[in-house]
Amino acid sequence: MPNNIAGRGLTDREMLQLCLELEKGRCRSISNTLLETTHQPLREIYEQCFENASSNHYKLFEIMNNRGWYKTELASKEQVEKVQELMRINLHPGD
Repeated sequence: MPNNIAGRGLTDREMLQLCLELEKGRCRSISNTLLETTHQPLREIYEQCFENASSNHYKLFEIMNNRGWYKTELASKEQVEKVQELMRINLHPGD
């Protein structure tokens, strides 16, 4: 499957990146639909679809991360504490 870059096919990294983006889009789409669905049996179907897409997304991320193709940085203790404080303030503004 050429990608119009000097007539070559997609690399493993490019294919995984595309799959990761597709799963991320599926997660967004399903979650938006789920939030607007009131029929309980249909909600359960969307919840399962979201769980599958989310699981697929994480598996793809793990593959890319293990190969060094998707690097993340660990948050410092100060960064974690700052986010925790912001969440506390936003979730419990009167405390």
